[in-house]
Amino acid sequence: MADNDTQRALATNRRARYDYFINETFEAGLVLLGSEIKSAREGRMNIAEGYVYLKNGEAWLENAHIPQYAPAGEHGQHDPARPRKLLLRKKQLSHLDDQAHRNGQTIVPLKVYIKNRVAKLLVGVGKGKRQVDRRNTIKERDAKREIDRAMRSKV
Repeated sequence: MADNDTQRALATNRRARYDYFINETFEAGLVLLGSEIKSAREGRMNIAEGYVYLKNGEAWLENAHIPQYAPAGEHGQHDPARPRKLLLRKKQLSHLDDQAHRNGQTIVPLKVYIKNRVAKLLVGVGKGKRQVDRRNTIKERDAKREIDRAMRSKV
């Protein structure tokens, strides 16, 4: 294994920050099978349509797609769309539960990365944006881009 695995992103949910106002983030451990982690390390993981839910005092990641690890062949492969358990402390779980049941708060997966050879998931808690909020985000981004261009041309 490479030593540069201290914190390497395997998958990001770029749409999450566009669709939600993220108020808080948590780092959760991710329970993966051997073929899943091998496939994820190849960068073949997709969490764009994934979501996190709480059930029986546990957090689960649903709809995260990790394709089968091709070199392993047919035997002993995992289901690409299976729910995956998240490892959080009880205090964090209760806080997430409180946040999720508050007015319109959603738990969203933001990024999967390797930290010290262990798979981690960055989970965000936020409120969904309306169409007007999304338009404002686009306008702000375009205005910032124009300002940056103007500053570069002056220099």
